[in-house]
Amino acid sequence: MFIDEVVIELIAGNGGNGCMAFRHEKYIEMGGPYGGNGGHGGNIVFKADEGLNTLIDLRYSKRYKAKNGEHGEGKGKNGANAKDLVIKVPLGTVVTDLETNFVLADLIHKDDEVVVAYGGRGGRGNMAFVTPKNKAPEFAENGEPGEEKKVKVELKLLADVGLVGLPSVGKSTIISKISAAKPKIAEYHFTTLKPNLGVVKTRDNRSFVVADLPGLIKGASKGEGLGDKFLKHIERTRVIAHVIDMGSEEGRNPYDDYVTINQELENFNTKLLDKPQIVIANKMDLENAKENLEKFRQKTDVKVYEVSAKDNQGLDEVLIALADLLDKIPKQPLYEEERFESHILYRFKEKQPFTVTIDKDGVYVVKGEEIEKIYKMTWFVTDEAFRRFSDKLRKLGIDDKLKEMGIKDGDIVRIMDYEFEYRN
Repeated sequence: MFIDEVVIELIAGNGGNGCMAFRHEKYIEMGGPYGGNGGHGGNIVFKADEGLNTLIDLRYSKRYKAKNGEHGEGKGKNGANAKDLVIKVPLGTVVTDLETNFVLADLIHKDDEVVVAYGGRGGRGNMAFVTPKNKAPEFAENGEPGEEKKVKVELKLLADVGLVGLPSVGKSTIISKISAAKPKIAEYHFTTLKPNLGVVKTRDNRSFVVADLPGLIKGASKGEGLGDKFLKHIERTRVIAHVIDMGSEEGRNPYDDYVTINQELENFNTKLLDKPQIVIANKMDLENAKENLEKFRQKTDVKVYEVSAKDNQGLDEVLIALADLLDKIPKQPLYEEERFESHILYRFKEKQPFTVTIDKDGVYVVKGEEIEKIYKMTWFVTDEAFRRFSDKLRKLGIDDKLKEMGIKDGDIVRIMDYEFEYRN
């Protein structure tokens, strides 16, 4: 089964908790703190595997969770880091964050890999907090939560030439004649239900990859037929080859077919019309083909190649022309480098650090990614841990914001599921 788009949830591993411990050996005076750090949570990594050609494995598992780091222990023992969770995908896979619409990965080379969701760092044990002023800290950190993301994973085929055209114009017949691809061919529309890739070799021993893209009809870019599913596969191609039924076997005007397909390409992505195009005038063995071709040439100056795919006539010349064209066109990345690298920007994207609202029951509710992370990483077991938590909130400006909103001693402040009384 050909699956080229899935939406999945990613949960990177949490960091292990730091340990609060003290030395108690009989002959060690002033033993001091002895708690180790937690291990790093597992990242979620996408890796390109040239042995795969579909996303079917991702279809049946919608949630991926990496393992958590191990907790720190006494005697200064650090917890082990968790292993990364590696998700293998076909070459040409694009991963997009659905919250930010950032492209997190575009995997086009063998063994390309990108960290898409970062595991949390391990919490520090109390050994890490020793200072000249505080030689026996009575607190430790919980591990940092791992990143959670909902992503769209798309396969955009790696092909040099894309064959486009309305149904039953002969695209599948052409790719079956010029390559080892064996698409289903029948006398009805939408015979081809998935893109077919074929490696082509010209008579002068040049080779390239051709994709037969099914389902294009008027309205394809808006979901008619199958076109909206497969138009994305033409985005990587360097040349667009229009296959047109020049014999009008279906009763359509060949020029109108050409205009229709170009309109759908433009509606889907205006940049597609910047790609070089040729026309493969198929079914030239039919009675009206020569007359229709003459009328077609009068309306456009696009390069036209006459073929009869059924009889294997004219295809060699088309392949040589395509190879000549491809020799002049460098391969370009699908996404600009700064957008492709946006998974780095995502981790440090600027956000309002916190918001404070007053609930209907009069509770001051504090929300914010950084605030919630501080809360999750605080181990509320000692007075010193509470004071450290309060100091962090004060440094972020929450006290000033609460005073500005008119808070009074004794009012309740809520952060996630934690409530406390405000004291100035």
